[in-house]
Amino acid sequence: MTRIIMCGCNGAMGRMITGIVNEDAEAEIVAGIDMVDTKEHCYPVFQKLADCDVEADALIDFSTPKILDDILTFSKEKKVPVVLCTTGYDDEQLAKIEEAATQTAVLKSANMSLGINLMVELCKIATKVFANHGDNFDIEVIEKHHNQKLDAPSGTALMIADGISSVSPTEKQYVYDRHAYRKKRDKNEIGIHSIRGGTIVGEHEVIFAGHDEVVSIKHEAHSKEVFAIGSINAAVFMKDKKSGMYDMSDLLAE
Repeated sequence: MTRIIMCGCNGAMGRMITGIVNEDAEAEIVAGIDMVDTKEHCYPVFQKLADCDVEADALIDFSTPKILDDILTFSKEKKVPVVLCTTGYDDEQLAKIEEAATQTAVLKSANMSLGINLMVELCKIATKVFANHGDNFDIEVIEKHHNQKLDAPSGTALMIADGISSVSPTEKQYVYDRHAYRKKRDKNEIGIHSIRGGTIVGEHEVIFAGHDEVVSIKHEAHSKEVFAIGSINAAVFMKDKKSGMYDMSDLLAE
């Protein structure tokens, strides 16, 4: 049994995770953290993490970057591994996360879906294979989301592009828009394109376009439940982990 503290327990994802964990024999939410305590839960809810005196094996954060310092301090002092699902950290906060990982176990991912993280690994394999056989495939990333999403491109699209770049033998250049100039596509480009419309939860596709053949790797999220399930699996995975920086690829490798 993995005992979990849920940061952001009254948000949409926090409530969804609570519902799923209630049916999960391997996990239990023992405490919640939320500034606004408007929901009834079967566990105690604290407005501040510093006030939480409940023992736990892992902490899931689906809240706001504003409380990152509190989370990292709690994790280091209590030796509780953290699963950071919140996005939007600035460079200073990212540096703090890296520093904290020298003292506690931290898993951070721009997307908690197991399917998306498997997709990243498949794209890395494809990149290596094509690189070993002429590197003649152009790479394009297309992401689609609902019309209320503020950022573009998505953090997941950038995570996919970063994964491809990490195994590429040549330095990749990210190109987000081509209308401003007229020239042939550079071999080392990764085109990244954003579509916003309707209620699309999230779709990501990577196109490897070669000579007379195209390979596409695609993932569709039909509900946010896939992100909730991924975060729970990550919390169970992080129980008793040693200090260090982890991501979803470590979970997939087990």
